[in-house]
This record gives sequence, structure tokens and C-alpha cells, in this order.
Amino acid sequence: ETGPKFGTMMGVFVPCLQNILGIIYYIRFTWIVGMAGVWQSLVLVSFCGACTFLTGLSLSAIATNGAMKGGGPYYLIGRALGPEVGISIGLCFFLGNAVAGSMYVLGAVETFLDAVPSAGLFQESVTVVNNTLINGTATAGTATISTPSLHDLQVYGVIVTILLCFIVFGGVKIINKVAPAFLIPVLFSLLCIYLGVFIAPRHNAPKGITGLSLTSLRDNWGSEYQRTNNAGVPDPNGSIYWGFNALVGLFFPAVTGIMAGSNRSASLKDTQRSIPIGTLSATLTTTAMYLLSVLLFGALSTREELLTDRLLTATVAWPTPVVIYIGIILSTLGAALQCLTGAPRLLAAIANDDILPVLNYFKVSEGVEPHAATLFTALICIGCVIIGNLDLITPTITMFFLLCYAGVNLSCFLLDLLDAPSWRPRWKYHHWSLSLVGALLCVVIMFLISWSFTVISLALASLIYYYVSLKGKAGDWGDGFKSAYFQLALRSLRSLGANQVHPKNWYPIPLILCRPWGKLPENVPCHPKLADFANCMKKKGRGMSIFVSTIDGDYHELAEDAKTACHQLEAYIEYKQCEGVAEIIVAPSMSEGFRSIVQTMGLGNLKPNIVVVRYPEIWRRENLTEIPSTFVSIINDCIIANKAVVIVKGLDEWPNEFQRQYGTIDLYWIVRDGGLMLLLSQLLLTKATFESCKIQVFCIAEEDTDAAELKTDVKKFLYDLRMHAEVIVVTMKSWESHVENSSSSAQPDDSQEAYTSARRRISAYLSEMKETTEREGRPQMVDGKQAVVNEEKVDKFLYTMFKLNSTILRHSRMAAVVLVSLPPPPLNHPAYFYMEYMDMLVENVPRMLIVRGYRRDVVTFFT
Repeated sequence: ETGPKFGTMMGVFVPCLQNILGIIYYIRFTWIVGMAGVWQSLVLVSFCGACTFLTGLSLSAIATNGAMKGGGPYYLIGRALGPEVGISIGLCFFLGNAVAGSMYVLGAVETFLDAVPSAGLFQESVTVVNNTLINGTATAGTATISTPSLHDLQVYGVIVTILLCFIVFGGVKIINKVAPAFLIPVLFSLLCIYLGVFIAPRHNAPKGITGLSLTSLRDNWGSEYQRTNNAGVPDPNGSIYWGFNALVGLFFPAVTGIMAGSNRSASLKDTQRSIPIGTLSATLTTTAMYLLSVLLFGALSTREELLTDRLLTATVAWPTPVVIYIGIILSTLGAALQCLTGAPRLLAAIANDDILPVLNYFKVSEGVEPHAATLFTALICIGCVIIGNLDLITPTITMFFLLCYAGVNLSCFLLDLLDAPSWRPRWKYHHWSLSLVGALLCVVIMFLISWSFTVISLALASLIYYYVSLKGKAGDWGDGFKSAYFQLALRSLRSLGANQVHPKNWYPIPLILCRPWGKLPENVPCHPKLADFANCMKKKGRGMSIFVSTIDGDYHELAEDAKTACHQLEAYIEYKQCEGVAEIIVAPSMSEGFRSIVQTMGLGNLKPNIVVVRYPEIWRRENLTEIPSTFVSIINDCIIANKAVVIVKGLDEWPNEFQRQYGTIDLYWIVRDGGLMLLLSQLLLTKATFESCKIQVFCIAEEDTDAAELKTDVKKFLYDLRMHAEVIVVTMKSWESHVENSSSSAQPDDSQEAYTSARRRISAYLSEMKETTEREGRPQMVDGKQAVVNEEKVDKFLYTMFKLNSTILRHSRMAAVVLVSLPPPPLNHPAYFYMEYMDMLVENVPRMLIVRGYRRDVVTFFT
């Protein structure tokens, strides 16, 4: 900015002083002293002053931790606690300022009507019964006091609000020109009040004004809480009972205004110095003045005078009450003008951050007046003016301001406690414990005033928070919560250590390979059903998934492409509402990229423990000859890295959350896998899609096995694991029996044709390998390595897959999903052969999970 810069005095101290000293001091302070007594008034002022002083310390620390933009406390809280908290508290603070404008307008109108009763359009007479203590004796008397009519307050209040809005619409330049004129009457009126107190009583003073007297001080030392009518006049039949708690709500607006300096940070010469000194000096000055005023007013007059003379400050002022009337009216109108100026700019600052789309109507360009926000503020102010009761409005303002102060204290507490590297405030006279005490004081004061108002205000802030979380746009402002999450994650990671996690605490952390076998449609970073399957591997959505993919090529050339692809993958994960992170690796080939991922991904015990791969069903159809070697390489890398493997066949048909499945989940448990297959079946049952299914466990045994004993053992094992499943023992002929009976005619089978075709293709491949070896005169090579293929083992492996597939089709043709153990790639078998084995295993099975565990248990018997 090129405009003039202000120092500590005119830039912070004077604006804070002007905002703190307001209508409450002039027309309610003496009434508070009469109601609460001297000593409880001292406690009240100290209590509220301590709250604002501690908030000032927190404000000073945050404000000196870097440059500030528009928005005042909203900017500070939002950048410290995040956009959700910042907007929820910022909107409440906006409402507080808008409602405060109505309070100042009502104060000015009430003062005007008290000074000029003939200006009232309506007249109201109130009969008052006073119960006061004079020299320790209870006396009763009756007096008739004329007070402004509620309708007069409403009519004049609306007119004044509209006139002030016209000034605000004129722009900030006009406001800055007239603002200094409002400060001089305030200071002069305070001087007149103190002069009048010291020279009282004058010749025309009421009988209740005794002058400074120890007797009056002693009589007024204790409290005398009682009922009043809506105008605050004592009445035994009144509808409002005033206690200490209620007086806290009435008085607290008299100590607010400490944010005035921080709101003007852009106009200060030295923000780091002016905000702490100016804010705290104004807070201490006004608190000391309030404490002195309690003693002076308590010694000045009788309790009856304190309770019935609503403008006692004007009555005692020297030389004439007119000075006070003018001072009150101008000061309150100036404060109202500041509220009607600051609140719209606060709302515009919130809207300009573009977090909440519903506030887009209030967005303005730089240097443009926020007319829409001003009109909205004026409507709120007029609505509160129509209520017309100053004593009902002030507790509402108090709640909103206390929410803001609590937010400032919590912001400083969090930042100070976390002590992030970026937390380097120039203001050193603070500590997280003081911020915590300040926040607790704010909460205590809120509940002291009214638990119902507190619940309503907290509920309003919570609703705004929830709405922003639901509808707001993402905004990363480097807030304290992100730092807290980071430090908590580091601490948790260190506490986990490098030791193995106990099976009771084992969580699946799937590493999901998104690289497709073939091509996906343009701008689709991952198979649409992979995230659905990843969610099925979590209990109640808890757990983290790592979505990875590779780009073939040179890293220096494709680094930017990898970043773009990573952003697309992150958007896909967010769209599918899956808890996880995205990583893209650039490598010369898919195999090398995956090998790098499986070795380095994760930290400590938060490394991925399950690799999820889609089964390459297209490898034969698309004639992609590189798929078999890549697929086998991925499985072998997982075995060496001790990662579990889940291969998903039929991913295109995998049900989403709205497609409920019925039938069974069938497990073909062939080898011990640490219970991973059993755990996956239980996790599937926790999802609404599979919750209607039942689990069947098929135990594969040879013909000479005692099936009954095996079934009993498995049922006992499942019972100990707290798993409900039907156990079925299936016998299969061994390879030796097949060889002995190969001459007998085979039974017709759905898989027989596929088995015959696979044997023919393997035989052709072997013949081609032998011809190539003889032609080139070199040793037999298998996938680039010298090896000898054992044809008998090839036939045995293929036959085993054939018999297992036949068993699955015979028992599980209608199953919702089939889980079967993954056979590791046999040594010295070409990758092409392994793909033939796997094709034989999944033949005609629409949906299958092929699972391989790793060298540890993931389930336990023990509690």
C-alpha cells in the first residue's frame, strides 16, 4: 500500500481504546456496580480483563509470526487451525460484529431519548418498588420513572441504522475522515465524568449522590441481586433475575475490541512491534480504568441511585450532562459505524478465500467496496434493532466474541505446543499454558453467562464447520492441525518400531498396482473397480491403500508427466472415497518399476504388506507376449520381498457398494498362508455387498486322507479363530494315480477341452524351444537363463490346475466369489507355461481371488 502508515499510538492503541470504551460503560456500568456490589464488580472486571489480556498475549504471538492479510482474527485462526475452523469462527465473529452494531445504535437512541424525552413518539411509565439497604436497614419505597418506549427504540434505531449504512456505502475514505471526530468526545466525556465524581455533590445533585464517601462504599460493598423488568428497572415482579452470571454477559462487551489493531495491520509501519504493545496497552489501560471506576462509583452514591439512575454518569458529569449525552451519542454512533464497516470486510475476506461457494455473492475485487456484504450486515443489524432490548442483545454478542477469543487462544496453544519450524514469533512473552488458560477462561465465561446460549453458539459453529467440511473447497494453508497430524504420525511411527506387528494389531496395507494390462480409456488413471476392491479389504473403511503405477521411459524426460498422472490418480482415489495415497514411478520397464516400488515403498511398520494385481485376462487375446514375463516377475518379487499377493480375476464384474450379493464365499484352502485367506473372507462379510453371504471352506486332500478327522481339525481351528464357516473336505486324485490310470477313459468335464488345448499349446511351445536350441547350437534357455525344462513336472503342474479347476466348477459355480491359494511360479518353467497354468486354474470361474500369504500369521487364537 502507498497510503500513510501509522505507528503504535494511532494505528493500534487508539483504535483499540475507541472500540473497548463504549455504551456499556456509560449507561450500564453504574447499574452493574449497584447490582453486584463493589467487591463482586472488582472480581467481574478482573475476570473479564484477564480473559482479554491472555487473548491479547496469544494474538500478539500469532500476529508477529508473519505478515497478515485482510480478515483480522479470521485470517489468524484460519491459517492456524485450518479453513473449516477459521470460517466457522470467522462467520460467528462476523455475526458478533453485526449484532454489536445494533447494540451501539440502541445505546445511542436510548441516550438521546433519555436526554430529550419530548422526542419520543410513545411514552411509557414504569412503577418501581425498590428494596435497598441503607445503613444495614431494609427500606421500601415507590417511585415512578419514565423510560424510553420499546417502540421509540425500534423506530429511531432503524432510521439511524439506515443513515449509517448510507455513510458506509460512501466508502472507507469518508469513514476514515469522520472517524477521528468520534474519539475526541469520548476522551472529553471521560474527563468530565471524573471531574464530576471528585467535585460531587453539587448544589443541584439528587439526594442519592453523596459524593466520595467511605460510608457509601461500605454500604455498596456487598451485592444485591434482584429482579428487573425488561428495561432494567428494579421490580420484584420483573421477568428477569440478575445474578453474577448474567452480569458477566452484560459487561463483557465492554472489554471487547482488542482486535481493532490487528484488523489494520496493512496500515501499520511495524506490525511486529505495534500490535503487541498497542493491544496489550489498551487492554491494561481500560481494565485499570474500570477497576478505578468501580471504587469511585461505589463510593459516589447510594445503591438506590445506582440502580434507578440509568445515566448516572451524565448526572454527575461536570459541567453539564449535555456533554455526556453528546459524547455517548457520538461515541456509540462511531462504534456502530466501525462495526458496519468492519463486519462486511470480514465477510468479504472469508468469501474471497473461495472456500465456501455459497459466499460467492460477497466476493469483491481488490480496492472495491463490499456493497453486497454491507447490505447483508445492515439487514442483520436492523433485525436486532427491532428486538429493541439492549440487555438481551449483549449476551449474544458476548458468545460470538468469546468464540473468537477462544479460537485465537487455541490457535496460539496449538502452534506453541507443536513448535513447528515455521513458528518463530517475535513476541516472546507467551507460553502455551497461558493460551490454554485463556481458552478455558473463555469457555468458563460462556457457561457462566448462559449454558443455553453457549450450546446454541457452539452448535451454530459446529454446523458451519460441518457444512464447510462437506461443501467447502480444499484449502491447504499450512495450519496447525496439519502439523499436529504430521508430528503425531512421526511419533506413532517411532512407537511402532521395526519389530513385527502382533497379529491382533495387523492391518492390511494394500499396494494396488494400477498399471493396466493393455490400455484404459483416455484420462482414466486406474481400473474403475480397483478402489471398490481396495475398500473391501478394510474393516469399516479403516486402513490405508497405496495406489501405484509406472511409466516406461526416462525420468528426466517424463518427470512432469508422472506428476500429472499422479494428480489424476489422486483425484480418482478421492472420487471413489477410498483412504489412500497415489505414487507414480518412472522406470525403463514395468518390471523394474515395480521392483523399485516393492523395495522402497513405506516407512517402518507402515510398509505395504499386500500387493493387489489385476489378473491379465487379455494376454492371449491381445497377443501381448511381454505380459507373462512381467506377471511372473511381479509374483517372484513379492515372494522375495515377503509380501502377500492377491490377484483379482473378474475385476470387471466386481460388485460395487449398491450391488448386494447372495450365495457363498468359497475358500479353497490348499497351503498354509498365515490365515490371510480366512481374514479376507471375514473382511468381505463386513461390507454391505457381501453381508448376506456365507463362508464355505474347502479342504483339498488326497484320496487316502481321513476326511472326517481333517474336517474335525479344521472346524476346531476355525472355532478358535472366532470364524463361522461350513467345512467341506474334497478329495482329489494324485498325479501318480492319474499316470497309472491314464489308459482308462476320462470322465467328461467342463474343463477337459481347456486342458487338452493347454497341453497342445505347451507341447508346441516346447517343440519350438528345442528347434531354436538345436538350430542356434546353444544350451536351452528359459526366460533368458540357462535351464532344462522337466516335461513331466510341466504335465503334473498343468494337471493339478486342471483338477482344481474342475473341483471349483463342480462345487462353486454359483459362488459370489472364490478364494484359492496362489501357486508360486515353479523353477525352470517358462513364464508362458505359468500363464497357461493360471489360465487353467481360472477357466470359467467368473470372480476369483488368488491369494498367497507370507511368512507370518495375520490371525491369532488368543484374546
